[in-house]
Amino acid sequence: APPEPFSMATDTLDLGTMQASAERACGLMQILAHPDRLLILCQLSQQEMCVGELETTLDITQPTLSQQLTVLRKAELVTTRREGRNVHYSIVEGPALEVIGILYKHFCARSTRRKTR
Repeated sequence: APPEPFSMATDTLDLGTMQASAERACGLMQILAHPDRLLILCQLSQQEMCVGELETTLDITQPTLSQQLTVLRKAELVTTRREGRNVHYSIVEGPALEVIGILYKHFCARSTRRKTR
């Protein structure tokens, strides 16, 4: 017998809604597909950080970091909070955070890393 189709939703969506949802999902995946942005989001999924902390922790040069943070802000995947001269970044609750959580669990968490001898 063929396997049951994967489904988390209880409602059947019409084709137009499915197409619009696919477009939004593809947009998110395009943003996540950049290594520096993925690193930034993985780090921010664990804690809020200021630009200097991100630069030091991730070893991304300041111009590149600023460029990628701008992309993430425009996509509304990160939010900022100013404290004095420092701008702190955090990841926004929603689909991006959930996807990053899964990626972090499978690729970044210490318990999932292969041990080298």
